[in-house]
Amino acid sequence: MKILVVDDDKDIVELLSIYIQNEGYEAIKAYDGKEAITKLATNPDIALMILDIMMPNMDGMEVVREVRKDSQIPILMLSAKTADMDKIQGLISGADDYVAKPFNPLEVMARVKSLLRRSQQQVTDDTPDVLEVGPLEIKKDSHEVTTIAGQQIQLTALEFGILYLLASHPNRVFSADEIFERVWRQESIVSAKTVMVHVSHLRDKIEEATDGEKVIQTVWGVGYKVESH
Repeated sequence: MKILVVDDDKDIVELLSIYIQNEGYEAIKAYDGKEAITKLATNPDIALMILDIMMPNMDGMEVVREVRKDSQIPILMLSAKTADMDKIQGLISGADDYVAKPFNPLEVMARVKSLLRRSQQQVTDDTPDVLEVGPLEIKKDSHEVTTIAGQQIQLTALEFGILYLLASHPNRVFSADEIFERVWRQESIVSAKTVMVHVSHLRDKIEEATDGEKVIQTVWGVGYKVESH
């Protein structure tokens, strides 16, 4: 399994590559955004990308936006920026997770493994193969979401996970902590903000494709739900 490591700091690339290889993965290296795009194009089997934000030629945010035009591979962002707004912007741009520098390589690898598990996991419960929620059709096995008009909505693995969780339990309100633990499959003291960002991005995509349909409802002070129709 190939993992692309992108950072203009060659020492960081080499360090992460060692840890990646020690875990049995193959490390693909790039040192700026444009090179990252090229490596993705020439290695379509790359399973995950670790991506620095601040880089020459094309920064990490631009890379994510370009990649998300036709790919939903998991993206873990790295940055020396630690302000909440920087994290939020990184997630809004389409990344799946965020680690601030300086980092512990073991933490990075734990996040990598978690993202890979989520991207490969197939839903195995007894919910229907296809869910219909308002103007949406949600296909469990293929992770596809389409409108009743047949337009496909491109979602990240985490966005699909959130939508599927809510849609498969109509009228039930899930707190941000519950969503984080079920979709991310880990505990976190910052889960509320992280979930809020992904729900906001998910809503934007749904509303853009459905002329403003409000599929996901906020229950203020409690969490989120999808109503049955």
